[in-house]
Amino acid sequence: MTPSDAEDNRWSDLDRPPLNAAALRRTLLRDGGLWSSLDVVAATGSTNTDLAARADELAEGAVLVAEEQSAGRGRLDRRWSAPARSGLFFSVLLKPAEVPVERWGWLPLLTGVAVATGLSRVAGVDTALKWPNDLLVTVGDQERKAGGILAERAGSASGGGIVVGVGLNVTLREEELPVPTAGSLALAGAKVTDRDPLLRAVLRSLEQWYGDWRAAGGDPAASRLQETYAAGCATLGRQVRAELPGDRAVVGEAVAVDGDGRLVLATEEGVQQPVGAGDIVHLRPAG
Repeated sequence: MTPSDAEDNRWSDLDRPPLNAAALRRTLLRDGGLWSSLDVVAATGSTNTDLAARADELAEGAVLVAEEQSAGRGRLDRRWSAPARSGLFFSVLLKPAEVPVERWGWLPLLTGVAVATGLSRVAGVDTALKWPNDLLVTVGDQERKAGGILAERAGSASGGGIVVGVGLNVTLREEELPVPTAGSLALAGAKVTDRDPLLRAVLRSLEQWYGDWRAAGGDPAASRLQETYAAGCATLGRQVRAELPGDRAVVGEAVAVDGDGRLVLATEEGVQQPVGAGDIVHLRPAG
């Protein structure tokens, strides 16, 4: 095999084998369970976009996984890209019809809890949550972003739902990082970087948390989602700057996540300011 052939061979990186779609289906798709279908594609622009386009025709619990994404998106349409098979890039379709729509905003936070719980069990990595949708790991003594979550309404009011996408760096190496503040499970010392058991653990955890939340009518307190999110949220207790729409910013200590999933900031003026949307910057403590 010539060097050029090796570069063209999609499976030349033996540290990054492809996912086993058939085995994933056997273990995750079951009667009475949440997951109704699971497809793995070699490459796509965005799993969220693809799943959202079929939201009306697909049953709840559809899962779409890509070995590589060329136009993965985070919040505010930020791009998310990584080498093929270096991470988990997937979206799920949820249709919580019996939950009041005003509580659907908890779904990205719920997904963060589920991902962190699943990774802790299988990979032995503590994954902290940065409000509202970032997954953080510790590399050395640095807090780095290893993943993100994007939830979007999709389909019609009668047949659609919410598509929740997750991008997670698994085996990304230091020289492959898009920015120095990025991280991966491997760089954080994960004991497991095989993506098959990682994906199974995350989807099982998501099924459990989603089921409990839905059974509670979306109540974040009754389902223990609110307290569990707060316990794993690296944003709480820190000085932060919330960069809000309209070029506004609020600085204060993040003191709580309220019943609507908003981050509550205590400002120097003594105001408790809830933030429902915006970029959150963790500030270094003074002194």
